[in-house]
Amino acid sequence: MNRDPITGTPGAHPVGTGLGATAGAVAGAAVGSVAGPVGTVVGGAVGAVVGGLGGKAAGEAVNPTAENAYWQEQYSKEAYVKPNYSYDDYAPAYRTGYENRSKYADRNFDEVESDLRSDYERTKGTSRLAWEDAKDATRAAWHRVERAVPGDADRDGR
Repeated sequence: MNRDPITGTPGAHPVGTGLGATAGAVAGAAVGSVAGPVGTVVGGAVGAVVGGLGGKAAGEAVNPTAENAYWQEQYSKEAYVKPNYSYDDYAPAYRTGYENRSKYADRNFDEVESDLRSDYERTKGTSRLAWEDAKDATRAAWHRVERAVPGDADRDGR
């Protein structure tokens, strides 16, 4: 459930929150620096909070625990699945799709396929699938969460 360690509410996403806070702090400090050193500190703090909240919202748009459970149940029904491969082979491909959709919210799958391939190759672990066999699973997971990404639309027409 990705529970928030402080409030216990489901859906916390520490990576999204951390990335948002970092980006917000940098932007806030830059804006605040116009007012001098104190402005830099205050701007950085305010930016970190606002960015963290934004990052949390983006991270929560996709619940990796729920996506993993969905695909574990669904994968064997997909036309692209080859019978000699298990869910453990397909899981990294699905994860590549649903975890990267928000990262590339303004682009379609075909535009970022080479980046997704690199990410898959780097994180596939013990999966026996080559990218050409994993690509359709990544695309399926990408499209499943597409509408959950804030401000995203179905850019590939699927």
